[in-house]
Amino acid sequence: MATPSPIPQTAPEGVGPSAPDNSAGITWMLISVVGASAMSVAVRELSASIDSRMIVVLRSVLILVGLMVAVGFVPRLRAVRFTRPGLHILRGALIGLSTHLGFYTLSVLPLATTTVLFFTAPIFATILSVVFQGQTVGLRRSLAVAAGFLGAIIILRPGLQPFEPAMLAALASSAMFAVALTLSRGLVAADGSAAAYVSSVVITVIVSIPLALPVWATPGTGWTWFILGIVVVGGAVRGFADIEAYAKGEASVLAPIAYLRLVLIGIAGYVFYAETPDTPTIIGAVIIVASTLYIARREAILKRLARL
Repeated sequence: MATPSPIPQTAPEGVGPSAPDNSAGITWMLISVVGASAMSVAVRELSASIDSRMIVVLRSVLILVGLMVAVGFVPRLRAVRFTRPGLHILRGALIGLSTHLGFYTLSVLPLATTTVLFFTAPIFATILSVVFQGQTVGLRRSLAVAAGFLGAIIILRPGLQPFEPAMLAALASSAMFAVALTLSRGLVAADGSAAAYVSSVVITVIVSIPLALPVWATPGTGWTWFILGIVVVGGAVRGFADIEAYAKGEASVLAPIAYLRLVLIGIAGYVFYAETPDTPTIIGAVIIVASTLYIARREAILKRLARL
């Protein structure tokens, strides 16, 4: 999917082996972490010369071209169907807008701060599961959700620091992606994951072109094309590795591994951009990580109990 950044989440419905291979799952999750981190840093580097809206367009178009080439070699892509076009359009638009907000945030905020705020997506997804799917969220998960939002508020520090729209953009990106994840369940069940992926790429291109027209530009040097290639390849590696990781391992085991991205991106931000997270950001990050890990663990326990 054309998402701004990887977000730890429970495995998609219908994904997951009867006998989990957590060692293989962890290996694929580590690959996902590297791909996602490379993509995030590349977006930040590329945004110095190209507007983030244009980065989204170029990335989506290149992925679309790759899919068109792949049609000749992958029978599964030739057999895609779109039986619920309205849902495809809605989900694709949400993913497109989420990507724009995410890439904008990466271009403006410190890398570590942006990454932490992206990790609020599981918190939004838990709330949406109650609203749209009628799931029951007990007291402990409700408290974890509240703690996650408290961590976000500590990072935002409303009234204590100048208003930074990019922080709200990061939260909005996570919220939109959480809605898209919720819609993905029914869409994948109806048309399959390949159709869901293709439609998200096509609609992201359609949504992005009007947004990028005022800043239309293409990379002018070989270096910028190289960095753009990292954005595309890093995102593709992350997407494929996520699918393999959650297909082989248990989500509650994989979620902590995903947070290694905070370490890699924090190091990259310090080395390349002299960024050092301040104390409130670190405190907020610890709270958000703890709350989302608890949500993932609690959901895994409830699923095991439901199977008994």
